[in-house]
Amino acid sequence: MNRTTLVLALAACMPLTQALAQSAYPQKPVKLVVPYAPGGSADIAARLVSDEWSKALGQSLVIENRGGAGGNLGVDVVAKSPADGYTIGLQTVSLAINPWLTPKIPYDTLKDLAPFGMVATSQHVLVVNNQLPAKNLKELTALLTAKPGDYSYGSAGSGSTFHIAAELFKSVGKVDVMHVPYRGGGPALIDTIGGQVQMSFPVLSAAAPHVQAGKLRAIGVTGKQRSPLMPDVPTIAEAGLPNYSFETWFIVFAPAGTPAPVIDKLNTSLRAALANPAVAARLSKEGFDPLISTPAEARARLERELPQWGKLVKDRGITAE
Repeated sequence: MNRTTLVLALAACMPLTQALAQSAYPQKPVKLVVPYAPGGSADIAARLVSDEWSKALGQSLVIENRGGAGGNLGVDVVAKSPADGYTIGLQTVSLAINPWLTPKIPYDTLKDLAPFGMVATSQHVLVVNNQLPAKNLKELTALLTAKPGDYSYGSAGSGSTFHIAAELFKSVGKVDVMHVPYRGGGPALIDTIGGQVQMSFPVLSAAAPHVQAGKLRAIGVTGKQRSPLMPDVPTIAEAGLPNYSFETWFIVFAPAGTPAPVIDKLNTSLRAALANPAVAARLSKEGFDPLISTPAEARARLERELPQWGKLVKDRGITAE
């Protein structure tokens, strides 16, 4: 065999060699970057699925919390990692919101990331202080309309999902409520109970114990259907604002350019984990609704919601902290 023939033969073997290497993926633990501190909803969602996902994947998933810049720092870590499937990320609906809040975001959401699946959705809930003379959405909107700007709501910070849920409510309901940003959802919830602010849109699982204890009044959940955690509380849509709907979703992604066989392995193993009844039960108990999807479906949701939240951010003049 002459040199030219040998080179051609080796070149022909390269795709097969690469395919075999990818079919053996993963050969070492996979790092799952959560772009927030431990204890938040994204971190909880990751930890609820990671054990079963690891079993289905055949390697350990090591969760790494890389908080900062509203989630952008951790996402950027994934975007700039080697496209080999060993560094992946999990982010919330903020992946579709943050590009509009941060003009100089360090990555291109659609070009630099390869979404490969959804994990779950979760709802927020509109709660009010017990002293507020409004027992339902109709009474609340009448109160806010009669005294525009006199009442306030607390959020987990400017640009947070709490903030977005509230501004969407103001836009759809055509009401004027003053925004009071806090450094986290916990302080906003505490001040709603105490009356420093009259209402807030906390994560449903965080608010449920306070509602059940009678410390807060739940007006409506933000999603498209009622939650098992609060079955007697209507959705905001059915309570009187049919065009209102807000869900926090959780999406997983790899760096752009990750080989298709690796993406497929990540997706099929995640789907297997989410289909496990024990995992679904744990998610539901914490206020999450499992969401099984293909990579194409995950990307389609991101592409669909990017312009939607961009319009809200622009129209409401929402800025990051």
